[in-house]
Amino acid sequence: MEIDQVETFLAVATYGGFHRAAEALRVSQPAVSARIRALENSLGVTLFTRGPANLSLSPAGKALRPHAEQLLRTVALARQAVHELQPSAAGALRIAAALSICTYLLPDVIKEYQTANPKVMVTVRSGNSLQVLKMVVDGDVDIGLARSLNHPQVETMTLRDDPLILVGHPLHPAVRKRRVRLEEVESWPLIFYDRGSSDWTLSQGLFRRAGLLPNVVLEVETIEASKRMIERKLGVGFLPQIAVTHELRQGKLVAIEIVNAEPLRRNLDAIHPRHRPLSREAQAFLHLLRTAADSALFLTEKTAKLSRRRGRHRA
Repeated sequence: MEIDQVETFLAVATYGGFHRAAEALRVSQPAVSARIRALENSLGVTLFTRGPANLSLSPAGKALRPHAEQLLRTVALARQAVHELQPSAAGALRIAAALSICTYLLPDVIKEYQTANPKVMVTVRSGNSLQVLKMVVDGDVDIGLARSLNHPQVETMTLRDDPLILVGHPLHPAVRKRRVRLEEVESWPLIFYDRGSSDWTLSQGLFRRAGLLPNVVLEVETIEASKRMIERKLGVGFLPQIAVTHELRQGKLVAIEIVNAEPLRRNLDAIHPRHRPLSREAQAFLHLLRTAADSALFLTEKTAKLSRRRGRHRA
């Protein structure tokens, strides 16, 4: 059993096919087939079964998967342990992050990091989740920050939950109560942003699955533009919790709970390459990021409870 065979096995399991796994690993499809065949021969089992649309794990493949994931983690830790023995001077830290994370989480974290590490040159690039993943896999950055990212060549660390929540101005005519049914929200003036993005798909899908047609009064490009429109009582909208923490705490916006619909949940993840050990600068940044995410999560939960209490009080 070889490391590249294990990595390829996880890629096929993640993407459900040899072609997509080959694209993710940037090797040819015959190379993927050869690695899987060699792994199956060495174990004496069949790891995949072919379905009508894609491949699925066989019972042996399902048994192997958690051990394969642990094996790659162990290899990454071994590389890290050896790398840490090498002397290093303060250098550079390269980060890629989704735009909303750049806007609402990173500024305070980077300020604190640079105060503690004044000699480290920090650069930040932004993009959507797939662009962030590509920059990490290509080696263009040391750490990526985005939502719900998994890839066989990266280690994923979930920092916190960052759901989309329905918010509105407390004085908007539609916002009379804080707990409503989705059927009520359907007729409200709704503001959506970034058509085609995962946020747009999630919030639109909430209505589509219920057979409802949302009353879209505005579509804008960015989260910040949507928030400003909502603050001016032009409508209500679904925004990432991380983007409205301060407005909820200050009472500029209020959260509205939809009692008969599932929460729109997403993870905020940090990723880094399995094949390249993290520098001390990157390790220090990840530690600080984890602490900041935990603090922000506590703050948003506290803010959400306060918002709900205000809503019950006003009702």
